[in-house]
Amino acid sequence: MANKDYYSILGVDKSASEDEIKSAYRRLAKKYHPDLNKTPEAAEKFKEINEAYSVLGDPKKRSNYDQFGSAEGNPFSGSNGAGGFEDFFGGGGGFSDIFSDIFSAFGGGRSGANAREKGSDINLSINLSFEEAAFGVEKNITIGKLEKCASCQGSGAKNGKDFTICPECNGTGRVRFQQNTLFGTTIREAGCPKCNATGKIIKEKCPDCNGKGYQKVNRTIRIKFPAGMDNGQTLRMRGEGNAPTRNGINGDLNIKVSVSPHKILERKGDDLYLDLYLPFTTLLLGGKVEIPLVNDKYLLTIPELTASGTVMRIKNKGMKRLNRDSYGDLLVTVKAETPKSLDKQTKQKLQSLAEEIGDGAYTKYNNYLKKMK
Repeated sequence: MANKDYYSILGVDKSASEDEIKSAYRRLAKKYHPDLNKTPEAAEKFKEINEAYSVLGDPKKRSNYDQFGSAEGNPFSGSNGAGGFEDFFGGGGGFSDIFSDIFSAFGGGRSGANAREKGSDINLSINLSFEEAAFGVEKNITIGKLEKCASCQGSGAKNGKDFTICPECNGTGRVRFQQNTLFGTTIREAGCPKCNATGKIIKEKCPDCNGKGYQKVNRTIRIKFPAGMDNGQTLRMRGEGNAPTRNGINGDLNIKVSVSPHKILERKGDDLYLDLYLPFTTLLLGGKVEIPLVNDKYLLTIPELTASGTVMRIKNKGMKRLNRDSYGDLLVTVKAETPKSLDKQTKQKLQSLAEEIGDGAYTKYNNYLKKMK
């Protein structure tokens, strides 16, 4: 094992802590394990990182390696640095614990029947009107969901007591398998097949759930949608989803919201927008026009000689901000609209008016004419 830079192999500094070395090994072992990585170089790389960790993961061997360049210590001292690759695999707490952690990501873990499993989520969609989203609303929703059986308290056994501890796993729900490979002995965990990873052997099944420990029921839930919800947002109700099939906690209820559009206003975030087409004479002469709000109406003043395309911002008249005591704005873009047709008499009046006003009254138009010369 000498003459190799084990720190470089694991990708850590010489000052790395035990936790940092262990974390680096876990990551690399998972990446290059032959059962997970089928590339030709994976097996050799896996052997190399195991060799490095067998030294750096053992405080005594690491000390010898740092001082003498060898896990066995001073080659002239006559000491025998026993252990090595095979012994390290068989020792308590080394690779076996780490591999148990690695393979837990692929369906295993060491906590067994006591592990807190989470039930599956329930996902559904609901449509809210524009006003319901703006002000908030409460609705009753009926859903089918899995719940822990009340008769057996989720044990699956009659009266919740008619079971024994599984002799195969001693109630842990997990069993260990030892496998000899080219690289040594690996130990992995899996769910106990005898008790279906529950840790219990049921003598007599619960008649209400037929030994499952859970039942499917219909439940009506009162849902409160807060004011300001937007189209596409999801309301999550923790613990209102399905019960787990074993010990653990319920999943969540996720409700995706679709909001119907307003017949006049357009929503963008917390602000509302309105394109307001007005007779061109109103923009010239000024006036007042009634516009809609979320829950009311508003009298908007149009100043004299307002240019078409002017945006008027009305503060705090937009949507309520979700979970905040504040509001967005209403932005009104005023646009001039011309008549569809003109009779002869009206044309003459407008012509006379245009001559009376004169082209000199139009600043932007005159700037345009100057640039065209």
